[in-house]
Amino acid sequence: MKHLHIMLIFAMATKITFAQSPDSYQWLEEVENEKALEWVETWNEKSLNVITSQPDYENLYEKNLEILNSTDRIAEPSIRGEFVYNFWQDQQFQRGIWRRAKLETYLGGNPNWEILLNMDELSEKDGEKWVFKGASGLYPDYNKFLVSLSKGGGDAVIIREFDVQSKSFVEDGFYLPEAKGGASWIDENTLMVSTDFGEGITTSGYPTQVKIWERGTKLENAREVYKGQKTDVGIWGYVQQNPEKVYQLIIRSVSIFSGNYYCLENGKTIKLDVPEDIELTTIFKGQVIFQLKSEWQVDGQNFPQGAVISINYNDLLAGKKNFELIVKPDERSSVTQISNTKDRLLINMLENVKSELYSYRFENGWKKEKIDAPEFGNISLGSSDEFSNKYFFNFQNFLAPNTLFYGDAATGELSKVKSLPSWFPTENYKVQQFEAVSKDGTRIPYFVVHQKSMKLDGNNPTLLYAYGGFEVPQLPRYSAVTGVSWLEKGGVYVLANLRGGGEFGPKWHQAGLKENRQRVFDDFYAVAEDLMDKKITSSRKLGIYGGSNGGLLVGVAFTQHPELYNAVVCAVPLLDMKRYNKLLAGASWMAEYGNPDIPEEWAYISKYSPYHNLKKGMKYPEVYFYTSTRDDRVHPGHARKMVAKMDEMGYKIYYFENTEGGHAGASTNEQRAQMNAQLYSYLQMKLMD
Repeated sequence: MKHLHIMLIFAMATKITFAQSPDSYQWLEEVENEKALEWVETWNEKSLNVITSQPDYENLYEKNLEILNSTDRIAEPSIRGEFVYNFWQDQQFQRGIWRRAKLETYLGGNPNWEILLNMDELSEKDGEKWVFKGASGLYPDYNKFLVSLSKGGGDAVIIREFDVQSKSFVEDGFYLPEAKGGASWIDENTLMVSTDFGEGITTSGYPTQVKIWERGTKLENAREVYKGQKTDVGIWGYVQQNPEKVYQLIIRSVSIFSGNYYCLENGKTIKLDVPEDIELTTIFKGQVIFQLKSEWQVDGQNFPQGAVISINYNDLLAGKKNFELIVKPDERSSVTQISNTKDRLLINMLENVKSELYSYRFENGWKKEKIDAPEFGNISLGSSDEFSNKYFFNFQNFLAPNTLFYGDAATGELSKVKSLPSWFPTENYKVQQFEAVSKDGTRIPYFVVHQKSMKLDGNNPTLLYAYGGFEVPQLPRYSAVTGVSWLEKGGVYVLANLRGGGEFGPKWHQAGLKENRQRVFDDFYAVAEDLMDKKITSSRKLGIYGGSNGGLLVGVAFTQHPELYNAVVCAVPLLDMKRYNKLLAGASWMAEYGNPDIPEEWAYISKYSPYHNLKKGMKYPEVYFYTSTRDDRVHPGHARKMVAKMDEMGYKIYYFENTEGGHAGASTNEQRAQMNAQLYSYLQMKLMD
């Protein structure tokens, strides 16, 4: 009883504290509130007046728009039957076109593009700023698709049935109203649907139900096959169409990193007996492919964390445990992508943040062959052909523009389809990989891209980018925008591989979760200080940039160590970590950050929450914040409130909020060019005297 009494006193004290210190800027969380939008307009005008008046702004804008609209870009292909499909935006098609061409004409370099859907025409016709969010085709003929459309670029979409023969939406066809859900084809007349059926969604804003919907019936009459809890992150159903079987699968996400898998067989839902944090990646030749996030001892075998394993589908449903090992990563390697062709499993590996590609065949166990892909860069698996062993992949690094390859996974043959021209003289630059030592002794790798003539005098304008979260690796990539807007102006670009990311597998990610989040920030500071120790830059010449979770990272960085930087770009950020779980999809991220409503967890979150750690009288950098009104993933209220609070404290800051664009911040190439020009004009203003 004594402990209960103490807890009650603590709870009362907490309530009194918050009653005495209300959040006076919470009104800015009302996204479409007239007063809030007036506040946004005022800040946009005030900030843009300064940033767009910088001497290089117009040049940056024109150059960025030229890059984004260039016809030299690679039209990224999605193989569907005998066609490749592609979504394309340029000066003529600002909102974009969805199109297709015969595979052989695409490979021949002269694709006979056939426009299926013109987003500019659709937007004008409907009076809505539609953003194309993808299309799911009906196997095996792919004559019909489920097209996802977003209003202004948010995550919520409507889904409409589309006929590619008539190039039109199907009259009285399948239609799903706006929601953060999805649908998959079971057959031409049946869908597996996860959406808001009007019976409530999860606290994270995602579906709680999966239903089977038959053509010609009303959505509300669809047959429920699974229902989760309101406190789940979300419930999703999806279908994998293989030659041997139509697999119907359900995912119940209890947290963003854990949950349960179910298979639908003969109308019955069967729960798979596997660890809650395992990831089902694909089903290939009757083998269910999993990736482990934790070590697993099963059936006399010990599979390490990060391993890829398999088991026969029927054995899995029967409760057997005869798993086989496919890949066993070591301390400095990880699996980043898994895909498959007709007869081969493709696995993309990272070895010390450099890609390697492997092909596996299943014949009395798994047989491995390394694909002779380019080295010392970033490989990204593209579309693969389910009717053959052909597939696409991209290769790039900081100084090698994106190149699209077409391969045969069975023979290992590769051919180059197209390579982008370079927008800046890469021969004048050099890439180096270093390691900084974090506070606890962990070695943190990072890349530095700089002119070969760079002097180690601490006077080089340097932009440090990082993310450090959600097991997302940060990999070398060629950026024409960064090249012409920053490197060619004399800047140095740095990419850091912090804990929390996925560069070295699940262990690297889990080292930065919840109460260990400060490690991620310490890793960032270690890289910043190492850059100064090496005389690459100095605090006067160092700028930092991060978006989303990376926005949180740089928000923490400038509040904990303002002395290290002279410029901060804080994009679509999380900043109020007390209320993040109550805003949009925020509740789904509690497995990453912790639950601020639990006192023990708020105790460690409160130590770094940028919004709560702002202080008067500090020498903060003049931060540039940007976000989007239509971001329905990370609430724009985070950035709005931070700016309002810093302004009241007397700090000079800059703020821009795009009225569309979703979490990406922009929907058209013009908007992207403006956003890039604003970002680099700000950086030049602060770091290049």
